[in-house]
Amino acid sequence: MSSSSTLILFSSLLIFSLIYSHGNALSSNYYEKTCPQVEDIVTQVVTGASKRDQTVPAALLRMHFHDCFIRGCDASVLLNSKKNTAEKDGPPNVSLHAFYVIDNAKKVIEALCPGIVSCADILAFAARDSVVISGGPSWDVPKGRKDGRTSEASETRQLPAPSFNINQLQQSFSQRGLSLEDLVALSGGHTLGFSHCSSFGNRIHNFNTTHDVDPTLHPSLAATLKGICQLKNRAKNAGTAMDPSSTTFDNTYYKLILQNKGLFSSDQALLSNPKTKSLVSDFASSKETFFKAFANSMIKMSSINGGQEVRKDCRVVN
Repeated sequence: MSSSSTLILFSSLLIFSLIYSHGNALSSNYYEKTCPQVEDIVTQVVTGASKRDQTVPAALLRMHFHDCFIRGCDASVLLNSKKNTAEKDGPPNVSLHAFYVIDNAKKVIEALCPGIVSCADILAFAARDSVVISGGPSWDVPKGRKDGRTSEASETRQLPAPSFNINQLQQSFSQRGLSLEDLVALSGGHTLGFSHCSSFGNRIHNFNTTHDVDPTLHPSLAATLKGICQLKNRAKNAGTAMDPSSTTFDNTYYKLILQNKGLFSSDQALLSNPKTKSLVSDFASSKETFFKAFANSMIKMSSINGGQEVRKDCRVVN
C-alpha cells in the first residue's frame, strides 16, 4: 500500500472513530447474526402505521431528534414518568406522539429475537423509514445503541427552541459534535409535520417594543398566521403545517426560508450567518444536495449514544 493510500485510510478511520466515539461503538452489521430481520420488521410496522395516520412519519422523525439531543440516542424519550417526571412529559415534548409505533415494532422483535435489539435502534430505524416513506433519502443506520436508564423532564430545556437565534443554535449543535452544515441539513426535517401556535406565536404578536410582528416574516404569511393564532378565542390545538407539502420530504422548506416564509424564528435565523445562508441556498436549489447532506447528518446525529442496557419494554427500565 502506498504512503498516500495509508494516509487516506488512516484519515477515514480517524473520522470514523471520532463520529462513533460518543458512546458504544456502532456498526452496520450489528444484528446480522442475532436478528437479521429487524429492519424489515420496523419498516413494515412504520409503513402500516403511516398508511393509517399520515402524521406518523413527522412524529417519529421528531421523536428521534428529541431523543438524541438529550443524553444521546438512548431511547430515554420513550420512558414513562414513574417516581420522577420523564422527558416525554417535559414542555417541548408534550406534543410528541406515535409512541405506540415503537411499542408495536418492539413487540414483534422481542417475540423473534428476545433481549437483542435496543429501543434506541428501533427508533433510529423508524426515523429513517419515516423519511423514506415520505419521499426522502435512505441511509444505512449504524446499529448497536444501548437504552438509557435515566429520563428527566428538566433536561428537555437543553433542546434547541423554535425561538433560538443563530448563535444559540450553533452552540446547541456544536455541544453535540454537530457542525453548521449538520444544523442546516437537520433543520430540513421541518419539511414534515405540523406546528402549534405556541412555537411561532412570538413572531406574530408583541414581537418587540418596536414591532408587533417579526419584520423578517413575510407579510402575507404573518396575516395568515395571525388569523389562525388569534390572541383570544383560539382553537385548542390551533396551528399550521410546517410547509405546504407537509407530508412530503422535499426541499420546499429552504425555498420558503429564502422567501422569508420560514415558520420559526430558528428557521429564519439560518439566513443571518453567511455560511448557513449559503447552505440554505444550496439546498433550495438542489434537492439531491440536501438529501445527501441530510442522510450524512442523520448518521452523525444518530451515532451519539450513551445507554447501558437493552430494554424489554421501551417504556420502562429493566
